[in-house]
Amino acid sequence: MKMVYLIGAGPMAEAYAKVLLALGVNFSVIGRGSDSANRFTQNTGLAVSLELPISFSAEDYCIVAVGVESLADVSFQLLSRGAKKILLEKPGALNLDEMLVLDSACSKANAQICIAYNRRFYASVQKAKSIIEGDGGVRSFQFEFTEWSHIIRPLVKAPGVKEAWLLANSSHVIDLAFYLANSSPAKFSSYVDGYLDWHKGPSKFTGAGITFAGANFAYSADWEAPGRWGVELSTAKHRLIFRPLELLQIQKIGSVQVESVELENELDLQFKPGLYQQTKSFLNDENTSNFLTIQDQIEKTKNLYLPILQGMNN
Repeated sequence: MKMVYLIGAGPMAEAYAKVLLALGVNFSVIGRGSDSANRFTQNTGLAVSLELPISFSAEDYCIVAVGVESLADVSFQLLSRGAKKILLEKPGALNLDEMLVLDSACSKANAQICIAYNRRFYASVQKAKSIIEGDGGVRSFQFEFTEWSHIIRPLVKAPGVKEAWLLANSSHVIDLAFYLANSSPAKFSSYVDGYLDWHKGPSKFTGAGITFAGANFAYSADWEAPGRWGVELSTAKHRLIFRPLELLQIQKIGSVQVESVELENELDLQFKPGLYQQTKSFLNDENTSNFLTIQDQIEKTKNLYLPILQGMNN
């Protein structure tokens, strides 16, 4: 019988637990501290163990929903105990070095790690994918990943998390844009400016380029000014607008009218958006192309996230 282990007892783990209960699967929750475990039990009524199993079977599924700073360490522990199927919350690790070591450990263990970007599974995103396919693909796109510095600065996070904020948080919208475009950058120029003490890095980002599929793209973000996440993609027939990302608006060629697209999004309203379909796909080994592997994430970090963060003028 399939057994699912949910690692973590914070808010994200609570969201996963709600999905797992609805799916009717057998699962066990494993926390990493008594305080978070007690809160989890109070909020969900579910018991929490503070000890990992000595070993896992090849049929077990593990969902890792701990803080960014602990993602790689927990995954190492799971792999060392025989885990073969791991759904790992984004971005998979705190930095590129951790990703590379984790990839090596995953290969040696002959295991599968899926990086969880739940926005890929939004009803709005899946609807847009069908429209894009029918229109013959994306011709051009743009996205914004502005973060609210005044909100983030006072947050208490583990060492290194705020400094890795683009990878740890902004990568949600960056990943989504290129996922919908069904390609990756062939070449692009990026520029950064400004400085944030909590980020130990730039506050303004802009850039443009072209994907391997031939789509032009552009992006911007100003972490010290008003703004919000958003993605817009143009096909030969439509402009698809995600702002907010949970909703989809459409503009038809030859018209300036922007219309809302009706969505079958009951699951996104009942659960954390995207999480039900993401978890179901992982546990049923479905739609594997909607997941990133750890190798995919390494390539994205090298060729997309780090160039955006550091600036790179080609």
